[in-house]
Amino acid sequence: MNQTDVFLIAMFLIFSVPYLLWRLGRTDYYAPLVVVQILCGIVLGPGVLGAVFPGYYAEVFSAPVIQALNGIAWWAVMVFVWIAGIELDLKEVWLKRRECGITAGLALGAPLLTGCLAAIGLLAWRGGWIGPAAAPWQFVLGVGMACAVTALPILLLLMEKLAILREPLGQRVLRYASLDDVAIWGVLAVILVDWHRVGLQFAFLLLFAPAAWLFRRLMRRIPESDRWYLGLIWLAACGFAADRAGLHFMVGAFLSGAVIDRDWFEQKQLDLLRHHVLLVVMPVFFLSTGLRTHFSVGGGAVFIASGVLLVAAVVGKLAGVQLAARLLRWPRGQAWVVGWLLQTKALIMIIFVNILLDRQLITSDTFTALLLMAVVSTMLTVPMVSPRLAQALRSGH
Repeated sequence: MNQTDVFLIAMFLIFSVPYLLWRLGRTDYYAPLVVVQILCGIVLGPGVLGAVFPGYYAEVFSAPVIQALNGIAWWAVMVFVWIAGIELDLKEVWLKRRECGITAGLALGAPLLTGCLAAIGLLAWRGGWIGPAAAPWQFVLGVGMACAVTALPILLLLMEKLAILREPLGQRVLRYASLDDVAIWGVLAVILVDWHRVGLQFAFLLLFAPAAWLFRRLMRRIPESDRWYLGLIWLAACGFAADRAGLHFMVGAFLSGAVIDRDWFEQKQLDLLRHHVLLVVMPVFFLSTGLRTHFSVGGGAVFIASGVLLVAAVVGKLAGVQLAARLLRWPRGQAWVVGWLLQTKALIMIIFVNILLDRQLITSDTFTALLLMAVVSTMLTVPMVSPRLAQALRSGH
């Protein structure tokens, strides 16, 4: 077979296997399609089927095919992060800054602390977790932040599924998640600081402000149909500039979306774009993520590590939200619902740890443990929230 044939076989597997498992297994309550796609990426990768059938893996996922898939995955995830930046509603956050600041700060800070402690424990337990290019503080802060992340795009999907997206409680949760999203990318920029290229990174940030001002002025003056094209050109330019400066192109992608006002686009069109990106190209990103999973320090160690990280993430998030609920005197039961909704990690957390792996701050084993933690925490969200949701909605004004 030529490379085109092999590439199309890979694409057939990427789209057919997760869909059939999701539809025939009726997994939607525990695992939405995006979660099934991530799990299938792990199964189809070198850690599972690749280890059992190395001939299949070498034939279907040859170097040229992986290179082609990576190109699609890079652009897919850049567009997805760009949309996430556009959807940030920081104006509403500012109007309710005391409540949002306390809740978002504790919801991020508590799991960040427990995650950092778990990372220190991993370093003390055995080798094979920290990447060759990482200082210990980068590894600890990176793993800690991975435990604290909330995935805003998946949170939107889950709250839509639970029919609370437009409810007052759902809008509150979105505000907390939006504020945490900004913090996540800010911390990532700190982790990625390269002291050999700090001048370039400072120059990028210095030049970004006037460039964003000019871009915003232009966007206001053109029709919406042209804004889509100009927005994507801006996305590619910001991603390139950030990557050349030593920051990851995902930092540039997020910044390019964050300076765009959501009301410049019709909400229905924005929702459709996010849906189509998830449908058409993001499955390729999930598969390429699964191809990076390994269990070289031993499958048992990786699963133990993922369990420790899951406990750190869940306990930290619930404790932080519970403390916020007491300070703000929320009605009984709301802290549990909000805490579990903010526990949703898939996608943004997976993008985050992909960046850490790209920069060799974590190893493939740490990446696999964090990926498993993200999948399980996301799968737990709906079963944990649903039983208490009616009570929380009654008091969710």
